[in-house]
Amino acid sequence: MNIVKIVIAGPRGKMGSEAVKLVQETEGYELVAVLDHKNDGGMLSEFPGFSGLDIPVFADISACLKASEPDVLIDLTTPEVGMHHTKTALQYGVRPVVGTTGFTKENLKELEELCHEKGIGAIIAPNFALGAVLMMKFSQMAGKYFNDVEIIEMHHDQKLDAPSGTAVKTAEMIAEVRETKVQGHPNEKETIEGARGADYDGMHIHSVRLPGLIAHQQVMFGASGQTLTIKHDSYNRASFMSGVKIAVDTVLKIDTLVYGLENIIE
Repeated sequence: MNIVKIVIAGPRGKMGSEAVKLVQETEGYELVAVLDHKNDGGMLSEFPGFSGLDIPVFADISACLKASEPDVLIDLTTPEVGMHHTKTALQYGVRPVVGTTGFTKENLKELEELCHEKGIGAIIAPNFALGAVLMMKFSQMAGKYFNDVEIIEMHHDQKLDAPSGTAVKTAEMIAEVRETKVQGHPNEKETIEGARGADYDGMHIHSVRLPGLIAHQQVMFGASGQTLTIKHDSYNRASFMSGVKIAVDTVLKIDTLVYGLENIIE
């Protein structure tokens, strides 16, 4: 059996710790190093919750990739750090699987060109939960028939970006098939700025941030005499790991950039 050597960026985060568990529990995967911007030169076992995992910790990605020679980088950090890590990984011939949201179209274009130049694949997924990916695909199907749509995404209060990457990706997918329409009354006026949420191609996106939430989204469609609501809820970070595994297994077989898990599941 070929062993897939993996580096994880952001192992102390809630998503990162689940990814460490995934790699440790998956036959054929080997965790060879982790990236942590606050620590360098120690072992993962020195962090709470990682007892017995004598995996080297690096703060610098170049040093990490040179020393560990991985096949795949799983990055679960922030947009700025994730972009740097993804570019560096590709330059070293390492295939990135990225769960960080907030990449711009310019970022994606640059990474796509780098994948082409190096002849290897990369996967960036705004959401790794398979149910959330299906929610986006079902919403795109509905967007062909319902022009009026509002997206409500709800996350924990430590999330940094709004709207979420999942909400933006959902709106982008719907816009591909939906006839553009400015929704609401033509004379509609916000008496408090932002009351109608963000506007994407006439669709409204609303962001909720509260403690106790993890990751939730509903897409509401309306037409004369009916509504359709498509909803997904993640209640813990383990819900994302099945998608991470699919992405790791797939990125080894492709030679281009894939943005969105919906592009690699049937």
